[in-house]
Amino acid sequence: MSDTRDIIIGDLTGRLAVVTGASDGIGLGIATRLAAAGAEIVLPVRNRRKGEAAVGAIRMRAPGATVSLRELDLSSLGSVAALGSTLRGEGRPIHILVNNAGVMTPPRRASTVDGFELQFGTNHLGHVALVAHLLPLLRAGRARVTSQLSVAARRGRVVWDDLQAQAAYGNGMAAYAQSKVALGLFALELDRRSPARRWGITSNVSHPGIAPTSLLAARAEVGRDQPARGRRVIGALSARGVLVGTPQSAGLPALYAVTSTDAHGGRFYGPDGFGGLGGAPAELGLYRPLRSTDDAERIWRVSQELTGLNWDDVVVTATDHRAADPRS
Repeated sequence: MSDTRDIIIGDLTGRLAVVTGASDGIGLGIATRLAAAGAEIVLPVRNRRKGEAAVGAIRMRAPGATVSLRELDLSSLGSVAALGSTLRGEGRPIHILVNNAGVMTPPRRASTVDGFELQFGTNHLGHVALVAHLLPLLRAGRARVTSQLSVAARRGRVVWDDLQAQAAYGNGMAAYAQSKVALGLFALELDRRSPARRWGITSNVSHPGIAPTSLLAARAEVGRDQPARGRRVIGALSARGVLVGTPQSAGLPALYAVTSTDAHGGRFYGPDGFGGLGGAPAELGLYRPLRSTDDAERIWRVSQELTGLNWDDVVVTATDHRAADPRS
């Protein structure tokens, strides 16, 4: 029986798509569907072994797909810059970018190699820097950019005087929500600024609802030696088709946002079920923390300062990111 939550994706032949966090879970599902529609896929991955397995899985589902790996650690601005340099050197216009990767609630506060709180540095600043470094290619491809948020952003907020969660961390959920609010504000500001600068980029946001993915699994790289609380319950509900989604359905809002002719820049897409936990993809009202254009402009400026990048210019210029003060 067909899944009534599914969507139809048009022919993407000749399109180049970059999907972060696609070595497993929701990102892998997104990349697979894009490949099946004819897009050429670039998978930037931190773990090459998992990346190779993902390439194999995509080719199994989409025979003949063109898929390639690149190295990327979003928690390192140097790694993001290296990927940007590589792809700009290849000179291929990018038509689709899905900012999907993320880390969630390390049990103890951790830092990136650049000194930022791990979730803010990876989920937000890593993707901000990626957009900046790929800007010439995104402009050349008149790209559609979709940034993946979370239901946690609904009650999140940006703590401007403690962006790095040094004063209060707790279980990390507030810092996680902040990273997603920040990314959403940036993505919406990108769409507002693109027409004025004639970038030709369309940017929107999505969220996957709730699904059993590796985000909540035991992950040594975030200091979690066992699955996060609630992971087993989410898995059981998902298997029964109750309330929450599956890893496949959870990717549909982002796919809709980045491919549908009915999806637009500056909009928010997610599951239409109870509480946004599961359901079919639909346009949603912006969460309250995402509505302030003043906050969006501020996160734009602060993100430039912290990453040491200036993407307001036609040509992106980079300063030494080590000079950025992560203690802000």
